Amino acid sequence: MVARMSFPQRSRALTVAVFAAVATWAVPSHALFEDDEARRAILELRQRFDALQQSNQRSGERSGEEVSQLRRSLLDLQTQIEALRTEQASLRGQNEQLQREVAELQRRQKDIAQGVDERLRKFEPLAVTVDGREFRADPAEKREFEAALAVFRSGKFPEAATAFGSFMRQYPQSGYLPSARFWLGNAQYATRDYKEAINNFKSLLAAAPDHARAPEAALSIANCQIELKDTRAARKTLEDLMRVYPQSEAAAAAKERLARLK
Repeated sequence: MVARMSFPQRSRALTVAVFAAVATWAVPSHALFEDDEARRAILELRQRFDALQQSNQRSGERSGEEVSQLRRSLLDLQTQIEALRTEQASLRGQNEQLQREVAELQRRQKDIAQGVDERLRKFEPLAVTVDGREFRADPAEKREFEAALAVFRSGKFPEAATAFGSFMRQYPQSGYLPSARFWLGNAQYATRDYKEAINNFKSLLAAAPDHARAPEAALSIANCQIELKDTRAARKTLEDLMRVYPQSEAAAAAKERLARLK
């Protein structure tokens, strides 16, 4: 295979060929052509040579311009690639920042939702069981009843009477109401407020005669009547207690007290 020559090599080869041709034409005129014919041939050859040389020169100039244009295009392309890389890196950083912000927002939303649930649970009714009765009560209602009961058990009976009275006014439909009346009556008995104690015990029996504290409330009424020296009323109360609640512990205690009243 013949090796492909570069533009300068082609030009030098063409020049050599042309001069070789000129040398051929320079031989004695009688050997080839007459003098006029030789001169015309030489001039034609030179013109062809000049035209070819100019054509090659223009081709070389065009090739140089194309190479320069290609280089500029490559530089522009490289610049665009670098700009795209920079933009991609910036977008990647922004994306990572957005992901972190979204994760933080999700965490905050979860914390807020959890906090809201906890606050709502503080107001949601709870299932409670007191003195054998199951019902639902607000958390605040439950706390206030238990606080009043704690005051009673600490022996602060006047304060306990005030606390249970306040509870009953604030929660008149509460499931704690029968138990609150029972403990209020006991606090009043402890402070020797027998008449008010009798009223609260009777209210308990009228509203909830089947309440677990009802037999004790009847016995407490009899005790208040005994303290008030109303023996006849106390005897009647004890007899009714034994008749209505014969299997209760209060009925056994009522039998003993009734025997002492005779």
